Amino acid sequence: MRGLSRQFCTGTSAAAILMLSACGATDLESENTNVLVKTQAQYVEALNAAVPGDIITLANGTWDDFEIVFSGQGEKDRPITLTAETPGQVILSGQSNLRVAGEYLEVSGLVFKNGYTPTSEVISFRLNSNTLANHSRITNVVIDNYNQPERQEVDFWIMMYGKNNRFDHNHIVGKSNKGVTMAVRLDSEASQQNHHRIDHNYFGPRQILGSNGGESLRIGTSHHSRTDSFTTVENNYFDRTDGELEIISNKSGKNEFLNNTFYESRGTLTMRHGNNNLVEGNVFFGNGADHTGGIRVINAGQTVRNNYMEGLKGTRFGGALVIMNGVPNGPINRYDPVINALIENNTLVDSDNIQLGAGSDEERSGAPSDSLFERNLIVNTDGLDVFTVYDDMSGIDFNNNVLADTNSPAFTTGFDREAVVLSRADNGLMYPQAEIEAGISRDLQVTTKSMTGVSWYPKTEPRVAFQSGDKVMIAPGEGALLTAIDQAGAGDTIVLSPGRYRVGKFLNISKPLTFQGEGDVDVSFERSALFQIESGGSLQLIGLNISGEASPDNAGNSVIRTSLYSMLENYRLDIIDTNFLDMDVNHSFNIVSAAKGTFADDISITGSSFSDVTGAVLKLNREDDDYGIYNAEYLTIADSTFTNIGGALVDYYRGGTDESTFGPHFSLTNSTLSNVGGDKWNKTKASIRLHGVQVTDISNNRFEGNKPFLIEHTVGEPKTIIANNVFMQTPAPIIVELNSGLAATARLTNNVGINP
Repeated sequence: MRGLSRQFCTGTSAAAILMLSACGATDLESENTNVLVKTQAQYVEALNAAVPGDIITLANGTWDDFEIVFSGQGEKDRPITLTAETPGQVILSGQSNLRVAGEYLEVSGLVFKNGYTPTSEVISFRLNSNTLANHSRITNVVIDNYNQPERQEVDFWIMMYGKNNRFDHNHIVGKSNKGVTMAVRLDSEASQQNHHRIDHNYFGPRQILGSNGGESLRIGTSHHSRTDSFTTVENNYFDRTDGELEIISNKSGKNEFLNNTFYESRGTLTMRHGNNNLVEGNVFFGNGADHTGGIRVINAGQTVRNNYMEGLKGTRFGGALVIMNGVPNGPINRYDPVINALIENNTLVDSDNIQLGAGSDEERSGAPSDSLFERNLIVNTDGLDVFTVYDDMSGIDFNNNVLADTNSPAFTTGFDREAVVLSRADNGLMYPQAEIEAGISRDLQVTTKSMTGVSWYPKTEPRVAFQSGDKVMIAPGEGALLTAIDQAGAGDTIVLSPGRYRVGKFLNISKPLTFQGEGDVDVSFERSALFQIESGGSLQLIGLNISGEASPDNAGNSVIRTSLYSMLENYRLDIIDTNFLDMDVNHSFNIVSAAKGTFADDISITGSSFSDVTGAVLKLNREDDDYGIYNAEYLTIADSTFTNIGGALVDYYRGGTDESTFGPHFSLTNSTLSNVGGDKWNKTKASIRLHGVQVTDISNNRFEGNKPFLIEHTVGEPKTIIANNVFMQTPAPIIVELNSGLAATARLTNNVGINP
């Protein structure tokens, strides 16, 4: 039967599978076959019969728990192909995955969603450690929120092995559990000097992981980092890939990163390990978003040229352009010094930080050497001095660089100050109106979102905004809130008319919802919590009065708590003009309690009051394993009052010394704390406890009769500002540097009632 087009029909026996008349196939002679399969058994039979040039087509529909092994021996111009009947209409769900092994194989058109891999990889370019893929391609494939159920369970969505493979025009979005989204492995000679190509992929939004292990792309590992990979990464689009400090973690040699675009992505393209890599033609649009960075240079022989960086606000290791210090003669997993780097013809526009010698300390004492920094254009319209120098920079020659609206840095010559007027060109980049020698080329090709991924799968927004849906009006009555929650859609606002609402069941929030009081609205609850935020849920409260008077006489109640189990999706909590009172039926009654394995993108309290609370207002201390994990990225409190709070206003904990994350961030402004932290059950013995918080702003507040603050700095260069506050019968803050051995780095200024 070879030489004829074949199809497998539903319900056919193995003996009758090739009966062409039953399947509607043609009698046209052909060199190869196109086999439509509708069951896993039919797929296996078709694969066993496949020869170079054959096409195996999966029928449209959902394929549950399908662990695809696609192996075979194609030829250079006649690959064996696995594809979808209709691109995007073949769904791999449940516990499915794909392993490709052999020569000249091609996969396209599949979608992985509504499940997770039963192994450590969703797509792997190998069957096992001895059977790899070479000269093979995966294209036009989607992986969408295909996450392990447990947030800290590690897996990898794409893992490349072998040599001369290509991964292109794929749509990769929504990784929420720990683990690199995509990686290239060099763990055997058969995968080294691999010459892979990774191009035209859409790396869609990846939420903040809140720990190490959230890179979007890694090439190599520390163990093989002094081995060359020869991998090309080009024309990809990284859209808000916020997992951790390193968007791309390069850990091997002689790779090329060409013409990729990074859009509002936190972190940097990092030359973490490996020598002689090229970073050229990449574009970074920060648009002023927090922690957006550019390129971090480490190791020897790196070339960074013709890259464009605009609106980047990252600091320290996450700056717009960072040249690190290294460890002289250090072990393979540490930072090698920068030697013989060439950094030329890059443009930085309104990007806040160029860090030179970053990380300099007793261990990282190797300053850059034998390097060139030339013909770079730096424009900051606000005149900000963008340079921070941590060590001796005499090992870098600075030549023919141009600064606009900024004074030349004091540490070197090699910068000319010129009046530069920019205008935006057709490629979306800013260029000087007058010709100058510095900066990017006029013909730089910018990779846009539409140029990447697949054409048949939407690039949707990852976050549903509060109050973006319908308004649902309710009146007091038994079960009214539960019914409204069940019927509401994501982004809806449930408007409570005046009256008393007594809630006898948990209000489980699994979608973004707003509860807004209209007039005088009083809410009490009879369970150990009023709201429980589940994975996928976010909560906004506006204009409510919430009382604990009807709560059970138990220790450890909460008004709002997260799921008691790990949550894959980050949540948001927004409290506006809401009053909390009488949370004193028993000890340790908290307002907000976060469980281990849950993470808030942001928690905000504005214009609200809290009184007679026996526990903490915010209990964010459950990630106590000291692995660098924490419960919330941003905590912002403004224009609020806290009276008779037995526990701490906030117990905020991030342990360990890992430097892969940016947070936590804490802000307390224009608020009043009275009699906070004095209960015997308050183990912190503090009114505010911040352990490992990276950015702290406590300003323009009034503190009356409280326990002291306890601020413990643990890692990095934490920024703590305590300014313009009034302290009455409240001790001075206790600030401890736990690991650095340095004097306290916090800035205390213009505070009344304590010594500066």
